[in-house]
This record gives sequence, C-alpha cells and structure tokens, in this order.
Amino acid sequence: MSSASGFQPVPRESTSSLITRQLREGIMRGALPAGAQLSEATLAAEFGVSRGPLREAMQRLVQEGLVRSELNRGLFVKELDETEIRDLYLTRTAIETAAARAVAHGESAGEGAARLRARAAAMSAAAASGDLQALADADFAFHEELVSLAGSPRLHRVHETLMVETRMCMTALQGTYFDPEDQVAEHSRIVEAIASGDDAGLVREIEEHMQEALDRLVRASR
Repeated sequence: MSSASGFQPVPRESTSSLITRQLREGIMRGALPAGAQLSEATLAAEFGVSRGPLREAMQRLVQEGLVRSELNRGLFVKELDETEIRDLYLTRTAIETAAARAVAHGESAGEGAARLRARAAAMSAAAASGDLQALADADFAFHEELVSLAGSPRLHRVHETLMVETRMCMTALQGTYFDPEDQVAEHSRIVEAIASGDDAGLVREIEEHMQEALDRLVRASR
C-alpha cells in the first residue's frame, strides 16, 4: 500500500548499492588498482547483473572521486598524484582534529579513550608480530573508530571516502616507517591527548602524525 505522500517501500539495499560497496572495497584493497580501466561487460558478467545497476554503481564512484570518466575512453580507477595526496591529508587532518575534539569533550570521553586505546593495542600486537598487513588494518580501524566516536554522520560520511583513498596509498606507505613501533607510538600519543582533554596537544599530535605519513607517501610516490 502506498503512503499518503505516494512513496513506495524500497529494499534496504539496492543491487547498485551492493555493487558500489564491492567495487569500493576492490579499489581500496588494490584488486582494482589505480589507473585500471573498468570494463562494463566484464564487471557485469562477474557480478551476474545487467549493465543498468552496474552503471549506476560506477557513477556513484565517479561522484565520490574514486573513479574518473574519460571521453570516448571509458572509466578508470583514479590515480592520486602528489597534489591530491597533499589535499587528502589536509582534509583528513581537519576532519580527524574535529572528531578528536568532539570525543575529548563529549559525555563519553572516558569510554571513547578506552576504545581508542584498544585499537592502539591491536596495532601494537600486529607490530610485535611483524605482520605489516595486520598493522595497516589496525591503523585503518583506529582512524575509523576515532571519527565514528565523534557521533557526526557528516564527518563519518566524508571520512569514509577519504579512507578509501588513503587505503589506495597504503601499499606505498607500508614498510616506510623506520620502526613499526613508531607508528604505534604516534597513535598512542593521540589517544592520551584526547583522554586528557588537551586541545592543543591533540591538534599537535594529529598534525604531526598526518605530516609524517604524508612525507612518507610523497617520497614513495616519486
């Protein structure tokens, strides 16, 4: 039965949304590497769908900035140059600083700090085992947790796309720390600044962490 507004119930997640999510994951994990051309025919066959929902999914990724469209050539996974990497980290710094402040001064600041400490502990365990992939995953989870704890759907929505782009760069970043423990220490300092409610400290720690990661990525991309 239709509502008074005339709207009809819709599935909780459409086919195009499911495809978008899988393509986004493929880009993030490197299964669809930067610069790769996306073939409608091949992907439609792999997903077992018609080209309609596939095209809709790819257009969503174009809107998110993860895929670029070239006239008369088709769709390609976006490649991030140095200028875009710098812009990515500038934006991440602003978003994660805002999120950290919200967590530090929120009603559940203690719980938030405890959850972030647990994420940092997972990073420490991965570093101790020498598992760089697990360390990268734990690093990614730390930053997702930080923004999620802020309780802002808009910050979270923007941050999601930024983290896909960050994950695209992570292969170049892996192994560029002098010591994986440095990576853990950077995140632990962010947590403690949040836990203490030290705005100046958390801004400093986040900015230094982002700048160091940016410097390593830029070097790796040259």
